[in-house]
Amino acid sequence: MPWGLTQRLRAGAAWLALLLPAWAVQAQAPAEPARACPPAATPIGPADAEAARRDDRDRGLLWRIEKDGRTSWLYGTIHAAERGWVLPGPSVREALRRADRIALEVDLMDPAVAGGLATAVLPGPQTPPLPESLARRLRAQREALCADAGLVRLRPEIQLMSLVGLAARTVGIDPAYGIDLFLAGLARAMDKKVVSLESAEAQIALLVSDDPAKVARTLEEGLRQLEGGQARTIITTLTRAWAEGQLDTLRDYGDWCDCLKTAEDRADYARIVQGRNPALADGIAAQHAAGHAVFAAVGVLHMVGAEGLPALMAAKGFRVTRVPHAPPGTRQGPAPKAQR
Repeated sequence: MPWGLTQRLRAGAAWLALLLPAWAVQAQAPAEPARACPPAATPIGPADAEAARRDDRDRGLLWRIEKDGRTSWLYGTIHAAERGWVLPGPSVREALRRADRIALEVDLMDPAVAGGLATAVLPGPQTPPLPESLARRLRAQREALCADAGLVRLRPEIQLMSLVGLAARTVGIDPAYGIDLFLAGLARAMDKKVVSLESAEAQIALLVSDDPAKVARTLEEGLRQLEGGQARTIITTLTRAWAEGQLDTLRDYGDWCDCLKTAEDRADYARIVQGRNPALADGIAAQHAAGHAVFAAVGVLHMVGAEGLPALMAAKGFRVTRVPHAPPGTRQGPAPKAQR
């Protein structure tokens, strides 16, 4: 399965890599003697599940939402993570056990979704060519990060997002260990119904452009962050904040991400992140109103601030309560088997 990212903002490719599910990073090419390639992902197996049972700690941010005498949950995720983070801790595991429906932004294990994405990431007849200077820099990053040769066939913005995912591997963070993707597999292993809250095609329409100036700005900013190392720094800060449940750090994202410096940057963020939140909230509320106990797993930056999903669900009449991390070693039901 191809791995990667379904989100980008012209504000900077590094933080985009962590907002939505993975879908375009290609398999890593075999290492060559002259290159130090980032380590490739390895499957999660029984030994990892046993280690998780010993460590058994919560990561991420979880809210309980209650209305009409029934309970659902919001879970803020990341779409690239460390290998040891994918198996859920006790509080998250208990919420998953109690839920009868898992709601994701898009269910990447749905063949129809995967097929649509595979087409959408390819250049269209109106996709503009890159200026040679940007094409040369993009090619240099593909070589430096040992990208699969097939990456060059994708839209330039998708190549860029894929390269951000490969760069994250150098600090132990990989889209192959994305939390939402693992939850899609785990839900099936637990015989839970999985639903998509959004259309993959609609997501992609927000992420790419046929405007040569917009494409060039996206590539220029993203390549700057890749070449200067800022991409890895931002990814590390964001993923650590997620793992430790640091809501304040996530809420202050715009103050430290080096990505919301201009009015255009902020408008893009509002459109691509905050602008999607009302429809996501409507979808979660509809599933709950239909009588389901919903475990809704959505990128964590959709959870913060006055326009985040917890606030929007409260405005819809839900009682919203943050669920603290359980103390390490707390057991609430059996740890799930590894599913990959």
